[in-house]
Amino acid sequence: MAGKKLTVVISQSQSKNPQYRDLEETLAARLMMDGSVEVAVVPHLYDMHADHTGLIFLRGVPGDLVVLSWLYPRPTRWILHRQGITGLEGQTLLEEEVDEDEEELDEEPSPDRGIGLGKVAQRKIYCIDMRVSSSVDDYFNEIKRIASEKSVQTVDLMSWIQGSPKPEQLERYLRTPESSTGNNGTNGATKPAAAEEPEPTKRRWYPVIDYERCTNCLECIDFCLFGVYGVNDGDFIHVETQDNCKKGCPACSRVCPENAIIFPGHKTPAIAGAPGEVAGFKVDLSKLFGSENSIDIAVRERDRELVADGRDAVGTAVGLRKRQEHKQDQPRDHLDDLIDSLDDMPL
Repeated sequence: MAGKKLTVVISQSQSKNPQYRDLEETLAARLMMDGSVEVAVVPHLYDMHADHTGLIFLRGVPGDLVVLSWLYPRPTRWILHRQGITGLEGQTLLEEEVDEDEEELDEEPSPDRGIGLGKVAQRKIYCIDMRVSSSVDDYFNEIKRIASEKSVQTVDLMSWIQGSPKPEQLERYLRTPESSTGNNGTNGATKPAAAEEPEPTKRRWYPVIDYERCTNCLECIDFCLFGVYGVNDGDFIHVETQDNCKKGCPACSRVCPENAIIFPGHKTPAIAGAPGEVAGFKVDLSKLFGSENSIDIAVRERDRELVADGRDAVGTAVGLRKRQEHKQDQPRDHLDDLIDSLDDMPL
């Protein structure tokens, strides 16, 4: 067995922006030269297929894990969960600052709200958004703080390599720091081999389910007409055929009553997994002023993709019956009272 080291994984940005690459490579080099943690660099988490070497490596990490990616922490966690990389949520101090007003409106899921994680590895996974800061020091210091609080027993790297995958597959993801007399021309700084990205990936678009919010109501499978969703052996909803999803379409996330469906690449923060609600109270208020609500937008988005596929638009006639019936069974709340009082006003 090797010494007790924390494993840190840097997931590369989809963008070729040199500032992003420099931040990734400089942080990886500094961590490797420090020597107190194990370091790996992999392609963008969202884009790797299930058998990608980077995911094979991640599944083989037995202890606590720090994952830095260009995503909000919530989608990072659930992308990993989808790929069988599980653990308890580790708390990090390096987070995006949330406006106090937004924080009050954000609805945190209760412990018994969703299906739950299921069986998970008894370790912690710390998910850090690399868009929070442009300073290498911020990430380095946070990783050092986490490492100082952890006592993580890891399998010796060479012992793991002797199993699966083959050593040459991992060579591009892990390497020791090069000496200052090396050929890299960086005066001792190292560039992780994974930065070459020899195993290709392509940009993907598919939903990721947050099972701590999901209640298995199956409204997404009713609404989506493209065969993206299915149910597993336990009759739980899951993303069955991710490549059937229509690029740029987040309609199912808008109809999910628990805001459990995430599209990590969407431009709207709440849909991309930021704190906040996709539908909720703020969107429902838009009905009072005659603007589109989340369901209207979702129906329009779905119809657009149906027409693009050469199919007929279906409007609200398909996939919404269950949601509407469900809402009739709900007790009245303050929003119902507000709408009724506005109806009674002599405008």
